[in-house]
Amino acid sequence: MKFSYTSKLAFLALILFSFCTTAQQIETPKDSLPTTWELLKYDGVSAFGGLKTTYTQPLKWQKDDFITAGAIVAGTAVLYIFDEETTEWFRGQEDDIPGIVKDFGWYYGSPQNNYAINGAVYLYGLFTKNEKLRRTGVLMISAASAAGLIQTISKTALGRARPGTNEGKGSFKPFSNEGAYHSFPSGHTILSFTTAYALSKQFDNMFVKAGIWGVGLIAPVSRLWSGAHWFTDVALSLALSVVVVDTIDNYLNSDRNYKTKDPDKLNITWDFKVGLGRVGLVGSF
Repeated sequence: MKFSYTSKLAFLALILFSFCTTAQQIETPKDSLPTTWELLKYDGVSAFGGLKTTYTQPLKWQKDDFITAGAIVAGTAVLYIFDEETTEWFRGQEDDIPGIVKDFGWYYGSPQNNYAINGAVYLYGLFTKNEKLRRTGVLMISAASAAGLIQTISKTALGRARPGTNEGKGSFKPFSNEGAYHSFPSGHTILSFTTAYALSKQFDNMFVKAGIWGVGLIAPVSRLWSGAHWFTDVALSLALSVVVVDTIDNYLNSDRNYKTKDPDKLNITWDFKVGLGRVGLVGSF
């Protein structure tokens, strides 16, 4: 039996909800070392809380929030004017792009691979009881789930035709089951950049942040090269990723008790290693 991406996200939300209902009163133990199961339940509540906060936050928006939302909408509208030209330009670059780059963009933005990366970060933090990595994993998983569910519902409801259909930027077929009409917004963009942006928030160094953002942008640009999305699809998806990650990150800071000296930063020590036939940079945490 095959399950749709929407069904998988709904199932994940149900799992998080079960954690929430069975562990609502659990806090990280103060006087004794918590068990792995206690940490898992606490993080499940945190992840579900991140989902809930994402969807209810607009009800608490202030003037600045509405201004930001308006700026995103206005910016998308301006980019829409040039959708045909920008998309045509990107598609014209495809033949010059190395296959390994295009393949990386596709696989990194795929849901199964994205969740595997997020899950690996979280599970490593869970089993080593590294609170900073646990929190990072919770942020990555919760943000990817919240933003992913938004884009899944939106692209089906709007039914925008992909550039590859050659129907033009203004062609829509709402609630179509055809993948050719699931262009807006971009799922690969949301998953890949949500993960990258969430991870980048753990570092102060702007060069490190920029490098992580660069990796996260490969998938979005690869979708433009292949003609799978319009430029506005990708641009709005990037904005949505940033908003969702920031919302959940603020929630984890203010409402959840992750007891770290600086819960936003990972203390990673970088060592330059040189050996027989190999050279590299190794990070230890």
